[in-house]
Amino acid sequence: MARWPNEKVMVVEARLLDELGRFQGFCADVDRYLPRLISPDEVRFLPRDRAEEDPAYKQIIPYCILKCGNRLFRYRRGRQQGEHRLHDLESIGVGGHISLDDRRLWNLQGVPYEDAMLRELAEEVEILSDYSERCVGLINDDSTDVGKVHLGVVHLFELAEPKVRAKERALRDAEFVPIPVLRLHRHRLESWSRFCFDALFGAGAAG
Repeated sequence: MARWPNEKVMVVEARLLDELGRFQGFCADVDRYLPRLISPDEVRFLPRDRAEEDPAYKQIIPYCILKCGNRLFRYRRGRQQGEHRLHDLESIGVGGHISLDDRRLWNLQGVPYEDAMLRELAEEVEILSDYSERCVGLINDDSTDVGKVHLGVVHLFELAEPKVRAKERALRDAEFVPIPVLRLHRHRLESWSRFCFDALFGAGAAG
């Protein structure tokens, strides 16, 4: 039985990552990768059941980190969350797949990736604060089954106030946690969150 009936998600061929330069972990070179990864010439939509099992493709996943001062928004992935391989792990990234439904927003000038990213974020949480946002990197983890078929695009949201409401039941125990506390419990984080945390907030990093 299909786990995601009728859902089609945005992918690129994994060979594109090889062409641009495959990496493991976090990569801050956004300008090198992102324009090609979201180019209308490169993206396509596949049934999610197929995409989840076929490492010939990488699903593009916006991964949004919410920061307020010295605290990060952190939650535990509940069993209602679609990706069963991540259940019960802690995460500092909010986001998900770009679906075929987002394609209605596209135009001849390209993919409105930012619109799709914000729509996905708004499905997961409600941000009740002013904020600034920037794309800070990408994440790839070919060491796990789930990582082999996903590629993350990391966005850092810096909030004026720690006011975020989780809208999905799958985001359990959601709260802003001081960065030093997260350092102590780094081992509880899913791999993508560890990559981001080490690169952006780990020992020696600002914050």
